[in-house]
Amino acid sequence: MQVALFGGTGFVGSYLVDALIAAGHTPSLLVRDSSASKLRDAEKCRLAYGDISSEPAIESTLTDCNALIYNIGILREYRKQGITFEELQYRGVERVIDAAKRCNVSRVLLMSSNGVKQPGTAYQETKFRAEELVNKSGLQFTVFRPSVIFGNSHGLQEISSQLYNDLVKPPIPAVGFHTGWNPTGNGVVMSPVHVTDVADAFVAALTNDESIGKTYLLGGPEVLTWTEMIHRIATATGCNKWILPMPIGVMKFGATLFDWLPFFPATRDQLTMLAEGNTADPAEIELLTGRSPLPFLPENLSYLR
Repeated sequence: MQVALFGGTGFVGSYLVDALIAAGHTPSLLVRDSSASKLRDAEKCRLAYGDISSEPAIESTLTDCNALIYNIGILREYRKQGITFEELQYRGVERVIDAAKRCNVSRVLLMSSNGVKQPGTAYQETKFRAEELVNKSGLQFTVFRPSVIFGNSHGLQEISSQLYNDLVKPPIPAVGFHTGWNPTGNGVVMSPVHVTDVADAFVAALTNDESIGKTYLLGGPEVLTWTEMIHRIATATGCNKWILPMPIGVMKFGATLFDWLPFFPATRDQLTMLAEGNTADPAEIELLTGRSPLPFLPENLSYLR
């Protein structure tokens, strides 16, 4: 099967390419000239050059394909560069869906995110509207809502690497976020899911007719607090770390003042979503892939060393 992949050069995208090739599919990738060098197996892919704002480039990517995966997303906006949630997480989907109909590509898999809603943050709302667009497209769709995704990022942005570099590695106490003012029983919780499990779930759904019309929540086998995740990263990297509890509201106040600065570690919207929690049942990965997802344990975090 030839599968168009939008968002194939980033962290999760590179694993989607690997999983597609391993399953005998041929990825057709939309890439910018500056991103082509990031591909590990470019010779096994079909490449179309351009970006998600170019309808001709989108159509070139979709030509002769049997299905498409939309995996473009951002965690932070850079408005002066035109990098916005609206453009990449909604308008891009809109262009691809319209082009898919013109190119007779009827199967679409959408990368969304756990906790999307309307009203919500700009990130959540654009992801939610993209889901609604796909749901009403008349195409054979499947939507995936993963929790936080971890795994070897090969130098790209990833949750564990970011926590290690920002909180564990520096010779100062790490911050352990909690909701409310009392840290006891109010930890920020997540179900970290390994990137290979996410990629394999996508590829399994491609040939599984029972997945058509469904939305899958993808989570790892454990629900962990922010503090527990930092402890496990510290263990994996051989660090002894003191963790200082901090109400997430205090950090949100700081973000209100300073998140416009590029070096500030999180935006107010990111902290809002963090406070809401991000958990998902591992059963849906097991249903799609036939195996239990990998846990957030030191042996699966060895890439941090």
